[in-house]
Amino acid sequence: MAPAKFSDITKTPKDILNEDYTSKVTLKCKKDAGPILVTIDSDRSAAGVLSSKIGGKFSYAGLSIDKIQHDATGSPILETSLCPQPGMKVSFKGGKNMDLGCDYKTGSMCTTAKFDMKSMSKVSASATYGHASGIILGGSSIYNNNKGVEAFDVGASYKSGPLFAAVTSSGKGQSLNLTTMYKATPDLTLATSTNHSASTNLSLVAVGGVYKAPFGNVKAKYDGDGVLSACLIKDIAPKVKLTASGSITGTDTSTFKYGMGITM
Repeated sequence: MAPAKFSDITKTPKDILNEDYTSKVTLKCKKDAGPILVTIDSDRSAAGVLSSKIGGKFSYAGLSIDKIQHDATGSPILETSLCPQPGMKVSFKGGKNMDLGCDYKTGSMCTTAKFDMKSMSKVSASATYGHASGIILGGSSIYNNNKGVEAFDVGASYKSGPLFAAVTSSGKGQSLNLTTMYKATPDLTLATSTNHSASTNLSLVAVGGVYKAPFGNVKAKYDGDGVLSACLIKDIAPKVKLTASGSITGTDTSTFKYGMGITM
């Protein structure tokens, strides 16, 4: 089985339950300017104020500039990566934080390490092993020079045909998160996420799904706070994608929120 990062064990079902639901109005434009891919992100606040971020992405002499960006306040973000040998990726992310990372994949193993260069005191690492049977086992930890071990979590996932299930711990093993996904038909996929601990045997995080309709992808979910959300993702023109979203708490119409995003 192809190796996956520990943080990606539950990525697909979490994308169904978390991605594309928005209450913002946004416009994202991508355009090639020679060797540079330029991206402009604009959004409108609840007060009607527009703000934008402009960024770029390019590669030069083996060094990949994954993101160089300035927001409306002028705050810079820089993300770079380099692959010194097959399977290894060294990265740097600078902005509010400054992290130096290294990912290495070989065979069925995947390891990651990250060092906080800003505080010079925190190191995080993870490792996963994927078996041909569809099982992935892994663990992650965070060590702080001032506080000792801040986090230590383990997880496992299993995929067989249309069924996927994963269990991951949090809070140093004080609680477990169960994530499931089932592809009922080629067009309909269902997903659930629940939390389990000694104090709360079962706590619903979210349940939902995505349906590939003839007019676009429809996603819907119901979360543990009683909020019902839905969104439509549709290609309205070549290389132009529209995402329209709405949410409401129970039957209280005063809580209705909407969002819309266009990517081109």
